[in-house]
Amino acid sequence: MVTINLWNPQEVDFVSALVTAYLLGILHGVTPDEHTWPITFSYSVGSFSSKGGAKTGLTFSSGFTLQRAILSELAYLALAGIFMTTFAFGVTYVLVGIAMFGAGIYIARKGGYLHWHYLERKLGELSGIHGKGSQVQEEELQHKINPAYVNEQDLTKPVPIKLAFLHGFIAGFGFGAFALIIYTVLAPSMPSPLLGWLPGALFGLGTLTAQVMFGTIFSTWLTRMKNLTLEGIAVVGKTITRIVLEYGGIAFIIAGIAILLYPPLLDYNFVTPIKVHNLHSLGIGFFLVIITVIIFGIYGYKQGVNKAKEMGLEKKEN
Repeated sequence: MVTINLWNPQEVDFVSALVTAYLLGILHGVTPDEHTWPITFSYSVGSFSSKGGAKTGLTFSSGFTLQRAILSELAYLALAGIFMTTFAFGVTYVLVGIAMFGAGIYIARKGGYLHWHYLERKLGELSGIHGKGSQVQEEELQHKINPAYVNEQDLTKPVPIKLAFLHGFIAGFGFGAFALIIYTVLAPSMPSPLLGWLPGALFGLGTLTAQVMFGTIFSTWLTRMKNLTLEGIAVVGKTITRIVLEYGGIAFIIAGIAILLYPPLLDYNFVTPIKVHNLHSLGIGFFLVIITVIIFGIYGYKQGVNKAKEMGLEKKEN
């Protein structure tokens, strides 16, 4: 008989553990979480399309899923405890903040992200698609032009999201109520070391399910701005992405350093009557979400709209 308890599961059987892990992942992706929402939101609005938003959620959650599967296996082998410390939590915040801030700065200055394309370049030359030293190929690899639409203007080029995978992997090292359940209850309940990774993987897939949905919603909302042209929407999306990543990154770095300097900071929280993890105990992570996504998101939106209007990217009335 399958027994589901998403608040405090105990002594679960194999099937119950797997179902619980997946449902907890969905709950994790739906509730405000500092390890998911800021990154998915910032990249989704920068894609300014519903498909791009879904892809963002998928990319980020794939990295997160891989990390959770690895930690779940380590938990089965009783090694995950080293990541369940205040020090690890603080370091995670700092690393996530650095990754966010770095991405925001690079996107602002280069319109792309730091990357290498040695293999792609060689395959393009060997296949005859591009000649050696082709300028067109270099522009494609730098995402300055779309290979399917060579005349595409850079202004409408979506913000690259591959860094979301790395962000997802790093963010997975954060620790909270959900991780506690996965690492101390569900993973150890697996019948074999070969299956120790399953609860973490299913938790990640549950988060992925929710994040793809939210990524789609975020980007669809942006594309329905009827008063701006496509170029104007692109400007707004990129501005939100840059500001959320840059300022949100700084917020995460500050929070991480504060935790490292004063570990009891993690114990401060507001308790609500809502018996749902991430909504019952509101601590530093919850307020990071509010600051990064809500406050910086709104500020970025206003800045982007003003910039689009200054550039004359409003739709002309008939």
